[in-house]
Amino acid sequence: MSTGVQEFIVSLLFPVFFLVIMYLIIILPHKRKEKARKQMQDSIKVGDEIMTIGGIMGKVINIKDNEITIETGVDKTKIKVFRYAIDSVTPSENK
Repeated sequence: MSTGVQEFIVSLLFPVFFLVIMYLIIILPHKRKEKARKQMQDSIKVGDEIMTIGGIMGKVINIKDNEITIETGVDKTKIKVFRYAIDSVTPSENK
C-alpha cells in the first residue's frame, strides 16, 4: 500500500474510534438508566409511596393509563400526575 492510502485509512479510523468511545461512555449508560426508570414507572401499584420530579410526595390511590392519583399531606389532598413525572417509588409494605 502506498503512504497516501495508509494515511487515508488512519484518518478514517480516528473518527470511527471516537464515535465508538462516545457511544460506550455517554449513550449506552443513558439508555440503561432510561430503561430502568421506565421499568420503575411501569411497576407502580396502588399503595406505593412515590415522589414526583417536582418533589411532591404521596401515596398512590388510583392508576388509570398514564395518569396516577396520589394522596398527600395531612388533609389527604388528591393530586393527579402523569406516570412520567414520577421520580422514585417506595413499595407498599402490605404485599
